[in-house]
Amino acid sequence: MGRPFRARLGANENGFGPSPRVIAAMSQAAGDVWKYGDPESFALRSALAARHGVGIGNIVVGEGIDSLLGLVARLYIEPGTPVVTSLGGYPTFNYHVAGFGGRLVTVPYDGDRENLEGLREAAIRERAPLVYLANPDNPMGTWWDGAEIAAFAASLPETTMLVLDEAYGETAPASALPPFDTGRPNLLRMRTFSKAYALAGMRCGYAIGEAETIRAFDKIRNHFGMPLITQAASLAALEDEAHLAATLDRIAACRRRIAGIAAAHHLKAVPSATNFVAIDCGGREIAEAVMQGLLARDVFVRKPATPGLDRCIRVSVGPEDEIACFEEAFGEALAAVHNRR
Repeated sequence: MGRPFRARLGANENGFGPSPRVIAAMSQAAGDVWKYGDPESFALRSALAARHGVGIGNIVVGEGIDSLLGLVARLYIEPGTPVVTSLGGYPTFNYHVAGFGGRLVTVPYDGDRENLEGLREAAIRERAPLVYLANPDNPMGTWWDGAEIAAFAASLPETTMLVLDEAYGETAPASALPPFDTGRPNLLRMRTFSKAYALAGMRCGYAIGEAETIRAFDKIRNHFGMPLITQAASLAALEDEAHLAATLDRIAACRRRIAGIAAAHHLKAVPSATNFVAIDCGGREIAEAVMQGLLARDVFVRKPATPGLDRCIRVSVGPEDEIACFEEAFGEALAAVHNRR
């Protein structure tokens, strides 16, 4: 568009920003950027292992979940390999599958949630070596209870790897996250520092799984892919639990604020366990027109493209000045749409 946005609410970043400890750690590490980062990310993996009650050998660190998904595709996919995912789910995983010649088998959502039974049936029918599931979900923000996720994982064939994307795990209810089971070789759980910890620009994610499954990543990962400053920033973020708790409170409050803005215009917000809210605009054409109206007013939001989900726009949480900007532009965009009708 050739100009900056007034409000950046479309990429599910954390506009509340990182802990001051993170900025200090990055500044302290800046003078050492002539060095490669620790190829084993030992300090960070040790801290993560302690946080989650698993062994250091159960964790691999990578350049965000997106990079780890690419490694999973490389490990498990050959041309023609069937891979099961949800129709309308996180698209980056699909790009990796396509890049390695895999054959996507998609299962429509059940309402606004990913369809666990449909995914299970497709995995068994196709004898798929991979099933991808996000909990909480992107783009709708919905979630399954942890007990249901655990039962789903247990119901899959031993030859099917469940890639469980928990990028929004910190913003979800504790009940949505099952206990870690590092004895199950066909389960990989992925987390990130991009969302709750506000480090999207540092590119750091990690996977937790059975030790032999995790060791397989060493065959193909970029061993010097994690910059020194990224490791320092992520470790500092992990250590500042008070800042994380305060950020989670701000995210929850902003979700309520966005839902209130929707309700003021007689629209419904889909209940969310993430750092964004899907607003049901009542139909695909209206949602598209509202999104375009927001973009024209320099407010960046996105919307799902899949039928059934495309009646919504997706609005990330953010600082009050940006949400106020969204509120004003949203009302104007809705009014313009209704005036045209």
